Amino acid sequence: MLKKTRMLMLAAATLVAPFAAGAVTSASAEGLITIIVNDPSNPYWLTEGNVAAAEAKKLGYTANVAAHKGDTNSESNLIDTAITNKSVAIILDPANASGSIGAVKKAIAADIPVFLVNAEINQEGLAKAQLVSNNAQGAALGAQQWVEAVGETGKYVELLGAPSDNNAATRSNGYETVLSQYPDLEKAASQVANWDRTQGHDKMQSMLQANPDIIGVISGNDEMALGAIAALKEAGKLEGIKVGGFDGSPDAVAAIKAGELQYSVLQPVAIFSAKAVQQADAFIKTGATGVDTEKQLFDCLLITKDNVDKYTAPFTLSE
Repeated sequence: MLKKTRMLMLAAATLVAPFAAGAVTSASAEGLITIIVNDPSNPYWLTEGNVAAAEAKKLGYTANVAAHKGDTNSESNLIDTAITNKSVAIILDPANASGSIGAVKKAIAADIPVFLVNAEINQEGLAKAQLVSNNAQGAALGAQQWVEAVGETGKYVELLGAPSDNNAATRSNGYETVLSQYPDLEKAASQVANWDRTQGHDKMQSMLQANPDIIGVISGNDEMALGAIAALKEAGKLEGIKVGGFDGSPDAVAAIKAGELQYSVLQPVAIFSAKAVQQADAFIKTGATGVDTEKQLFDCLLITKDNVDKYTAPFTLSE
Protein backbone atom coordinates (compact mmCIF):
# COMPACT_ATOMS: atom_id res chain seq x y z
CA MET A 1 0.00 0.00 0.00
CA LEU A 2 2.86 2.39 0.83
CA LYS A 3 4.44 1.73 -2.55
CA LYS A 4 1.13 2.37 -4.32
CA THR A 5 0.60 5.56 -2.33
CA ARG A 6 4.13 6.75 -3.15
CA MET A 7 3.52 6.28 -6.87
CA LEU A 8 0.21 8.13 -6.64
CA MET A 9 1.98 11.00 -4.94
CA LEU A 10 4.56 11.03 -7.71
CA ALA A 11 1.80 11.73 -10.19
CA ALA A 12 0.35 14.44 -7.97
CA ALA A 13 3.68 16.11 -7.29
CA THR A 14 4.50 16.47 -10.97
CA LEU A 15 1.28 18.39 -11.56
CA VAL A 16 1.68 20.91 -8.76
CA ALA A 17 1.81 24.59 -9.68
CA PRO A 18 4.73 26.66 -8.34
CA PHE A 19 4.36 27.73 -4.70
CA ALA A 20 3.45 31.32 -3.99
CA ALA A 21 2.85 32.42 -0.41
CA GLY A 22 -0.77 33.46 -0.13
CA ALA A 23 -1.66 32.00 -3.54
CA VAL A 24 -5.26 30.84 -3.89
CA THR A 25 -6.46 28.26 -6.38
CA SER A 26 -9.65 28.66 -8.41
CA ALA A 27 -12.92 29.01 -6.51
CA SER A 28 -14.61 25.85 -5.26
CA ALA A 29 -17.93 24.79 -3.80
CA GLU A 30 -16.23 22.68 -1.10
CA GLY A 31 -14.72 25.68 0.71
CA LEU A 32 -11.27 27.00 1.58
CA ILE A 33 -8.47 24.91 3.06
CA THR A 34 -5.69 27.09 4.45
CA ILE A 35 -2.22 25.54 4.29
CA ILE A 36 0.50 27.13 6.45
CA VAL A 37 4.07 25.92 5.99
CA ASN A 38 7.39 27.04 7.42
CA ASP A 39 9.65 28.55 4.74
CA PRO A 40 9.27 27.71 1.03
CA SER A 41 12.88 28.72 0.33
CA ASN A 42 13.63 25.24 1.70
CA PRO A 43 12.54 22.71 -0.97
CA TYR A 44 11.13 20.42 1.70
CA TRP A 45 8.56 22.98 2.85
CA LEU A 46 8.01 24.08 -0.73
CA THR A 47 6.97 20.54 -1.63
CA GLU A 48 4.84 20.28 1.51
CA GLY A 49 2.75 23.29 0.46
CA ASN A 50 2.60 22.37 -3.20
CA VAL A 51 1.44 18.80 -2.62
CA ALA A 52 -1.18 19.77 -0.02
CA ALA A 53 -2.57 22.48 -2.32
CA ALA A 54 -2.73 20.09 -5.27
CA GLU A 55 -4.56 17.48 -3.19
CA ALA A 56 -7.04 20.06 -1.88
CA LYS A 57 -7.79 21.25 -5.40
CA LYS A 58 -8.18 17.66 -6.58
CA LEU A 59 -10.78 17.10 -3.86
CA GLY A 60 -12.72 20.19 -4.91
CA TYR A 61 -11.49 22.82 -2.43
CA THR A 62 -9.89 26.22 -2.76
CA ALA A 63 -6.36 26.21 -1.33
CA ASN A 64 -4.56 29.17 0.22
CA VAL A 65 -0.85 28.53 0.93
CA ALA A 66 1.14 30.83 3.22
CA ALA A 67 4.37 30.67 5.23
CA HIS A 68 5.21 31.71 8.81
CA LYS A 69 9.00 31.19 8.40
CA GLY A 70 9.32 29.85 11.92
CA ASP A 71 7.83 32.93 13.57
CA THR A 72 4.94 32.31 15.99
CA ASN A 73 3.61 35.86 15.61
CA SER A 74 3.36 35.42 11.85
CA GLU A 75 1.76 32.03 12.42
CA SER A 76 -0.85 33.56 14.73
CA ASN A 77 -1.65 36.27 12.16
CA LEU A 78 -2.03 33.64 9.43
CA ILE A 79 -4.43 31.68 11.65
CA ASP A 80 -6.42 34.90 12.13
CA THR A 81 -6.57 35.30 8.35
CA ALA A 82 -7.71 31.70 7.96
CA ILE A 83 -10.49 32.34 10.46
CA THR A 84 -11.53 35.58 8.76
CA ASN A 85 -11.59 33.80 5.40
CA LYS A 86 -13.91 31.14 6.86
CA SER A 87 -11.56 28.23 6.17
CA VAL A 88 -13.16 24.81 6.48
CA ALA A 89 -9.85 23.29 7.64
CA ILE A 90 -6.25 24.29 8.34
CA ILE A 91 -3.19 22.25 7.41
CA LEU A 92 -0.36 23.56 9.62
CA ASP A 93 3.35 22.85 9.91
CA PRO A 94 3.74 24.36 13.39
CA ALA A 95 6.39 27.01 14.03
CA ASN A 96 7.13 25.88 17.58
CA ALA A 97 6.32 22.72 19.52
CA SER A 98 5.06 24.71 22.50
CA GLY A 99 4.56 28.18 21.04
CA SER A 100 2.12 27.02 18.36
CA ILE A 101 -0.36 25.53 20.81
CA GLY A 102 -2.14 28.85 21.24
CA ALA A 103 -2.57 29.29 17.49
CA VAL A 104 -4.09 25.81 17.21
CA LYS A 105 -6.46 26.54 20.10
CA LYS A 106 -7.54 29.79 18.43
CA ALA A 107 -8.51 27.94 15.25
CA ILE A 108 -10.39 25.28 17.23
CA ALA A 109 -12.27 27.98 19.12
CA ALA A 110 -13.45 29.22 15.72
CA ASP A 111 -14.68 25.67 14.91
CA ILE A 112 -11.97 25.08 12.30
CA PRO A 113 -10.32 21.63 12.47
CA VAL A 114 -6.52 21.66 12.41
CA PHE A 115 -4.28 19.00 10.86
CA LEU A 116 -0.57 19.18 11.67
CA VAL A 117 2.13 18.03 9.27
CA ASN A 118 5.89 17.46 9.61
CA ALA A 119 6.24 18.79 13.19
CA GLU A 120 4.31 18.09 16.37
CA ILE A 121 3.01 20.28 19.16
CA ASN A 122 3.48 19.37 22.80
CA GLN A 123 -0.20 18.77 23.49
CA GLU A 124 -2.43 16.03 22.20
CA GLY A 125 -6.19 16.23 21.79
CA LEU A 126 -6.23 19.58 19.98
CA ALA A 127 -5.34 18.82 16.37
CA LYS A 128 -7.47 16.24 14.59
CA ALA A 129 -4.26 14.61 13.34
CA GLN A 130 -0.49 15.01 13.57
CA LEU A 131 1.23 13.45 10.55
CA VAL A 132 5.02 13.34 10.77
CA SER A 133 8.03 11.44 9.55
CA ASN A 134 9.25 8.66 11.81
CA ASN A 135 12.26 10.71 12.81
CA ALA A 136 13.68 8.18 15.26
CA GLN A 137 13.55 5.43 12.64
CA GLY A 138 15.03 7.75 10.01
CA ALA A 139 17.84 8.88 12.31
CA ALA A 140 18.81 5.29 13.09
CA LEU A 141 18.77 4.49 9.38
CA GLY A 142 20.99 7.49 8.63
CA ALA A 143 23.43 6.90 11.48
CA GLN A 144 23.98 3.29 10.41
CA GLN A 145 24.74 4.43 6.88
CA TRP A 146 27.00 7.19 8.19
CA VAL A 147 29.10 4.66 10.15
CA GLU A 148 29.38 2.56 7.01
CA ALA A 149 30.74 5.63 5.20
CA VAL A 150 33.17 6.97 7.82
CA GLY A 151 34.22 3.81 9.64
CA GLU A 152 34.23 3.04 13.35
CA THR A 153 37.17 5.15 14.55
CA GLY A 154 37.77 8.90 14.62
CA LYS A 155 36.39 12.31 15.55
CA TYR A 156 33.25 13.82 14.07
CA VAL A 157 30.95 16.81 14.48
CA GLU A 158 27.18 17.26 14.36
CA LEU A 159 24.94 20.02 12.99
CA LEU A 160 21.66 20.40 14.89
CA GLY A 161 18.30 21.75 13.79
CA ALA A 162 16.19 24.41 15.50
CA PRO A 163 15.72 23.71 19.25
CA SER A 164 12.08 24.83 18.97
CA ASP A 165 11.38 21.86 16.68
CA ASN A 166 11.09 18.49 18.43
CA ASN A 167 12.40 16.84 15.26
CA ALA A 168 15.87 18.28 15.96
CA ALA A 169 16.20 16.53 19.31
CA THR A 170 14.59 13.32 18.04
CA ARG A 171 17.10 13.04 15.20
CA SER A 172 20.09 13.93 17.36
CA ASN A 173 19.02 11.39 20.00
CA GLY A 174 18.54 8.80 17.25
CA TYR A 175 22.05 9.42 15.99
CA GLU A 176 23.44 9.14 19.51
CA THR A 177 21.67 5.83 20.13
CA VAL A 178 23.48 4.28 17.18
CA LEU A 179 26.84 6.07 17.36
CA SER A 180 27.27 5.42 21.09
CA GLN A 181 27.65 1.76 20.18
CA TYR A 182 31.02 2.63 18.61
CA PRO A 183 33.33 3.67 21.47
CA ASP A 184 36.12 4.74 19.11
CA LEU A 185 33.90 7.32 17.41
CA GLU A 186 34.21 10.61 19.31
CA LYS A 187 31.88 13.59 18.91
CA ALA A 188 34.33 16.50 18.98
CA ALA A 189 31.73 19.27 18.68
CA SER A 190 28.12 20.08 17.84
CA GLN A 191 26.48 23.33 16.77
CA VAL A 192 22.90 24.49 16.20
CA ALA A 193 22.46 25.69 12.61
CA ASN A 194 18.64 25.98 12.64
CA TRP A 195 18.00 23.90 9.50
CA ASP A 196 19.73 26.64 7.44
CA ARG A 197 22.36 26.22 4.71
CA THR A 198 24.20 29.48 5.44
CA GLN A 199 24.33 28.74 9.15
CA GLY A 200 25.49 25.21 8.36
CA HIS A 201 28.35 26.67 6.33
CA ASP A 202 29.38 29.13 9.03
CA LYS A 203 29.12 26.65 11.93
CA MET A 204 31.08 24.10 9.91
CA GLN A 205 33.85 26.63 9.37
CA SER A 206 34.18 27.29 13.10
CA MET A 207 34.05 23.61 14.07
CA LEU A 208 36.60 22.71 11.41
CA GLN A 209 39.02 25.37 12.64
CA ALA A 210 38.78 23.96 16.17
CA ASN A 211 38.81 20.31 15.04
CA PRO A 212 40.87 19.98 11.84
CA ASP A 213 41.27 16.21 12.28
CA ILE A 214 37.61 15.19 12.02
CA ILE A 215 36.55 12.40 9.65
CA GLY A 216 32.85 13.10 9.36
CA VAL A 217 29.85 15.40 9.76
CA ILE A 218 26.38 14.14 10.62
CA SER A 219 23.61 16.64 10.03
CA GLY A 220 20.00 17.03 11.16
CA ASN A 221 18.91 18.06 7.65
CA ASP A 222 20.12 18.45 4.09
CA GLU A 223 20.33 22.23 4.06
CA MET A 224 22.82 22.27 6.94
CA ALA A 225 24.72 19.38 5.35
CA LEU A 226 24.98 21.23 2.05
CA GLY A 227 26.29 24.28 3.88
CA ALA A 228 28.89 22.08 5.57
CA ILE A 229 29.92 20.64 2.21
CA ALA A 230 30.46 24.16 0.84
CA ALA A 231 32.67 25.03 3.82
CA LEU A 232 34.66 21.82 3.49
CA LYS A 233 35.18 22.41 -0.22
CA GLU A 234 36.45 25.92 0.49
CA ALA A 235 38.91 24.48 3.01
CA GLY A 236 40.02 21.70 0.62
CA LYS A 237 38.89 19.10 3.15
CA LEU A 238 35.84 17.48 1.56
CA GLU A 239 37.69 14.50 0.14
CA GLY A 240 38.72 13.31 3.61
CA ILE A 241 35.52 14.18 5.51
CA LYS A 242 32.24 12.34 4.93
CA VAL A 243 28.92 14.15 5.30
CA GLY A 244 25.44 12.69 5.87
CA GLY A 245 22.08 14.47 5.48
CA PHE A 246 18.39 14.15 6.26
CA ASP A 247 15.33 15.15 4.17
CA GLY A 248 15.88 13.79 0.66
CA SER A 249 15.87 17.18 -1.06
CA PRO A 250 16.65 17.59 -4.79
CA ASP A 251 19.89 19.45 -4.00
CA ALA A 252 20.96 16.65 -1.66
CA VAL A 253 20.27 14.10 -4.39
CA ALA A 254 22.45 16.13 -6.77
CA ALA A 255 25.21 16.14 -4.12
CA ILE A 256 24.93 12.36 -3.74
CA LYS A 257 25.29 11.94 -7.48
CA ALA A 258 28.32 14.22 -7.40
CA GLY A 259 29.93 12.13 -4.64
CA GLU A 260 29.87 15.03 -2.16
CA LEU A 261 27.12 13.75 0.16
CA GLN A 262 27.20 10.15 1.35
CA TYR A 263 23.44 9.73 1.78
CA SER A 264 20.21 11.45 2.72
CA VAL A 265 17.32 10.12 4.76
CA LEU A 266 14.21 10.84 2.70
CA GLN A 267 11.17 12.10 4.60
CA PRO A 268 7.93 11.08 2.85
CA VAL A 269 6.56 14.62 2.89
CA ALA A 270 4.84 14.12 -0.46
CA ILE A 271 2.84 11.30 1.10
CA PHE A 272 1.80 12.72 4.46
CA SER A 273 1.03 16.21 3.09
CA ALA A 274 -1.57 14.66 0.80
CA LYS A 275 -2.80 12.35 3.56
CA ALA A 276 -3.44 15.33 5.84
CA VAL A 277 -5.70 16.92 3.23
CA GLN A 278 -7.48 13.61 2.64
CA GLN A 279 -8.14 13.28 6.37
CA ALA A 280 -9.35 16.88 6.52
CA ASP A 281 -11.75 16.12 3.68
CA ALA A 282 -13.01 13.03 5.51
CA PHE A 283 -13.52 15.00 8.74
CA ILE A 284 -15.36 17.81 6.98
CA LYS A 285 -17.74 15.34 5.35
CA THR A 286 -18.16 12.71 8.06
CA GLY A 287 -16.91 14.16 11.35
CA ALA A 288 -14.08 11.60 11.52
CA THR A 289 -10.62 11.39 9.96
CA GLY A 290 -10.90 7.68 9.22
CA VAL A 291 -7.66 7.05 11.18
CA ASP A 292 -7.59 5.59 14.68
CA THR A 293 -4.76 7.70 16.15
CA GLU A 294 -4.03 11.41 16.24
CA LYS A 295 -0.25 10.97 15.90
CA GLN A 296 0.74 9.14 12.75
CA LEU A 297 4.33 8.19 11.87
CA PHE A 298 5.54 7.66 8.30
CA ASP A 299 8.75 5.70 7.85
CA CYS A 300 11.72 7.32 6.16
CA LEU A 301 13.77 5.87 3.31
CA LEU A 302 17.51 5.93 2.65
CA ILE A 303 18.94 7.49 -0.51
CA THR A 304 22.49 6.51 -1.47
CA LYS A 305 24.51 6.35 -4.67
CA ASP A 306 23.11 2.83 -5.13
CA ASN A 307 19.45 3.88 -5.48
CA VAL A 308 19.64 7.60 -6.26
CA ASP A 309 18.45 6.98 -9.83
CA LYS A 310 15.08 5.92 -8.39
CA TYR A 311 14.50 9.48 -7.15
CA THR A 312 11.87 10.49 -9.69
CA ALA A 313 10.32 13.68 -8.24
CA PRO A 314 10.96 15.95 -5.23
CA PHE A 315 10.94 13.80 -2.07
CA THR A 316 9.72 10.79 -4.03
CA LEU A 317 11.62 7.52 -4.27
CA SER A 318 10.06 4.95 -6.62
CA GLU A 319 10.69 1.34 -5.66
